[in-house]
Amino acid sequence: MLEEEIKFFGHKNIKSLHSRTIEITKDKFLTPNGDCIIGVNASKACNDFSARLKDKIATEDSNIHIQIIVEPFTFEIRAKGSSDLKLQHSHDIVIRKSKFVCQRTAGLCCNFAASDIPRSMINLLKDPLKSGIMRISVE
Repeated sequence: MLEEEIKFFGHKNIKSLHSRTIEITKDKFLTPNGDCIIGVNASKACNDFSARLKDKIATEDSNIHIQIIVEPFTFEIRAKGSSDLKLQHSHDIVIRKSKFVCQRTAGLCCNFAASDIPRSMINLLKDPLKSGIMRISVE
């Protein structure tokens, strides 16, 4: 199993209300419109993944396990990979419930979206000093 960790930070405009996607971004700022974004100032985007992880994610029907860790909480998400995923975006990582593919997409058909993340975790992420980790592993 391959695994990578992406560190990110909270922001006062974190809402986590989107019902179809979850996103973290390398951008340092967030407007109130970014309702799928759960973290900013991320240490990696899709194009920063190792070549081996990209290859695994881009394997048809690979199983992707995502952990969102914001101490003391952990939230687990399952998604599928696809040979259509290019993982080329230089700022964002997006996990989707749908099968929509773009350069930012790192997982499809996930079982949870931003709106499903517990409010106790999201309330912590409204603090710009609070950090979190997105751990992505692929079987």
